[in-house]
Parts: sequence; structure tokens; C-alpha cells
Amino acid sequence: MNNTKTQEVRTLLGSLRLNSIRDHLDDLMTTAIREDTTCLDFLYMALQKEVDARNANARAKRLKRAAFPYHKTIEEFDFGFQTSVTRRQIQQLMDMHWLEKAFNLFFLGPPGVGKSHLSIGLGIQAVDLGYRVIFISMDELIKILKTESMSVKSKRQLKNIMNTDMLIVDEVGFLPITKQEANLFFQLVTNLYQNTSVIITSNKGFDEWPEFFGDPVITAAVLDRLVHNSELFNMTGDSYRLQHRNTIFDQ
Repeated sequence: MNNTKTQEVRTLLGSLRLNSIRDHLDDLMTTAIREDTTCLDFLYMALQKEVDARNANARAKRLKRAAFPYHKTIEEFDFGFQTSVTRRQIQQLMDMHWLEKAFNLFFLGPPGVGKSHLSIGLGIQAVDLGYRVIFISMDELIKILKTESMSVKSKRQLKNIMNTDMLIVDEVGFLPITKQEANLFFQLVTNLYQNTSVIITSNKGFDEWPEFFGDPVITAAVLDRLVHNSELFNMTGDSYRLQHRNTIFDQ
């Protein structure tokens, strides 16, 4: 191989920002020579390498931006243990057609029944399909809404929330909020209405929402927008974490 010409090609590839081809040029040429490929096949192989690398980088950025607290896929969910939700129901959500229509999902039930796992699993699937996802606890979301006018970081975070395809709000109702905070949440829901899909996990039934929102009127307005186009999963059963707890002692 002509080292001077190879370096010139690398420089050109760098100028065109075809960095994956540039970084793997030697391997690509070695494979082409070994397999005696045509010029067109070599070009296809090189461009496919670049596309694959860009797709992987884009996915990694979307995954980082989503800020999932842990990585749990739908395939890892124990439908045998949690029988109030069926595998078929969740599989029907995996194509994300509902996301295109800005439908919302509710996973309601006591702690440990798999609400967060399912929401994260659907979020990861959305990331894999190219959608923008953000996972955030209700407590953290309220902090962002309260400080948006005085914090550059909060303003940026809220902008990201408004530009996302799927917003997962975890632990709604876990901590009570003030009427002012409930009003801020209502404004956010109004801005997202019919534009962004929202997944809500909550240990409270809808009849308990007025208590932690602190205002039945705001609660009704929030639910009116969130429930309009939505699917509800009432999850029951024992806590998976308690049933499958780790122990420091040998069994």
C-alpha cells in the first residue's frame, strides 16, 4: 500500500468528517484485498461502516440524554411474576405507533410491581428506534420547573423536555406538592398535550391525586389532558424486590 497516498486519503476523509472510514481505512483495504472485492463493494463496505458508527454514536447520545437510572429492557421483565400486565399488551407498544400519535401511558400500583421497569424498557426501545426520551422523577421535575426562570441549567433541561418525543415522569404522588408546584406541572402538561407522549408511574390511584396535588380543580385539569389519549395499566401484586431480595448470608 502507498503510505503517502493512504495518508492523503485519510486527510480527505477527515475533511469530509467520514471519521469511521478514516479510522478503519487499513482494515477496510485489507479486507477488500483479501476478498478481492469490486470498487463498488469496497465503497459500500466503507460507507456502511460510517453509517453504523454514526447510528451507534447517535444512539449513545440519546441514551445518555434519557438519563435512565438503570438499564432494564422489556425482555428482562418477569411477566410470570407480574401477571396484571401481559407480555402481549406490552409487545403491542414496542412498535411505538402510539408515540407517533402522542398517546400517554399510566403505570399505577404499589411499590415494587414493575412500573419503573416497564417505563424504562419502553424508553430504551424508543431510543433504539431513534426517538428522543427523557426519564425524570416527579420531585426532580418540580425542581426544574420552580427554578427555570433563575437557573441556566434548569432552563436548558426544560427546553430538552419540551423537545423530547417521550417524557417519563416517575414516582408521581410519592411526595406531596404545593398548589403552586401543581400549577407549574399543569402548565407543562398543557404545553406537551398532543405533542409529546408522557409515561406516568405512580403509587396512587386517580382518586388519590387531588390529595397530593393539593387542589382538585388543578388535578382535574391535569388528568383531563393526560387521560384524553392514554392507556392505563393498574398493576397489582407483591413487590418483586422483596420477593427476590439479595441477602448477605448463604442460602
